[in-house]
Amino acid sequence: MALSRLLPRLQPRPEPVPEPVEDAVVELVEAEPPRLQAVPPVVIARAPTTAPPAPLPDGALMASVIALANQKGGVAKTTTTLNLGVALREQGSRVLVIDLDPQGNLTMSQGMNPDAIERSMFDVLVHRIPISDVIKTVEVDIAVASIDLAGAELALSALIGRERALDKALVEVRDRYDYILIDTPPSLGLLTINAFVAAQGVIVPVQTEYLSLRGLVQLENTLQMVREHLNPNVSIIGILPTMYDKRLTHSREADEILRENFGELVFNTRIRKTIRYAEAPVTGSSVLAYEPEGEAAELYRDLAKEVLRGEKSRQDA
Repeated sequence: MALSRLLPRLQPRPEPVPEPVEDAVVELVEAEPPRLQAVPPVVIARAPTTAPPAPLPDGALMASVIALANQKGGVAKTTTTLNLGVALREQGSRVLVIDLDPQGNLTMSQGMNPDAIERSMFDVLVHRIPISDVIKTVEVDIAVASIDLAGAELALSALIGRERALDKALVEVRDRYDYILIDTPPSLGLLTINAFVAAQGVIVPVQTEYLSLRGLVQLENTLQMVREHLNPNVSIIGILPTMYDKRLTHSREADEILRENFGELVFNTRIRKTIRYAEAPVTGSSVLAYEPEGEAAELYRDLAKEVLRGEKSRQDA
């Protein structure tokens, strides 16, 4: 059966009645997933162009903060965070990647053991230590994670301003980087909300399979609530098809449905399925260092060029 018969047209839920910030965050974490209906495609909201920019410290340029998010696991968020970061660095950008996932896969992908790390993003968010204290320099600068992050949401829940902990921590380093990429956990909990509040843009890696496509509605609903209550400037800036296999009809149909529903938001680059993305982390490196001339590396170089072009277009707009 064709995917187009399985996947309903996407539509966000009606706009919720505005609530106080404290109640909104609880709703973001605990709300049930929306029901999909056979209606016209969802319109992905873009950040308002008239919002005043954040003040620049000492006249310095601020980093573009991009969260990579999808509540479904196994869609190549971590792979994309690392390899896009390394590809941007190859293009001359100053890059920081942040491991906000308690699994610590991004940290492990750069050859570090999360179990042996003494201070991590948990300490930055909960104990408010400077983020520069947990940044390690490998292929790119990385703010490391440890298993302690698994308790961060519970620890943050008792703090005032808990949804802005990451945004406040980044003030120290925003002028040191051109791009800050945040690898989020596979959920729409408080850690992911922190990433959305700190970010200007969200890149959504989506596996070219039916079940992965359905989660886009819930993600956009969460972003809409974040825009209303916490960060009016955050929006989806790109949807990245991952694990694409052109030999499979199912994969091709899923890619076509993405482009039919979301148009120019979908990157031209498709991250194809290859064992190289699994082999590279074993060596503690990105795929660009593991096999610099391979197709897997070239795909992320292509994605980096698209991100850079999109950034220039937004600046010129």
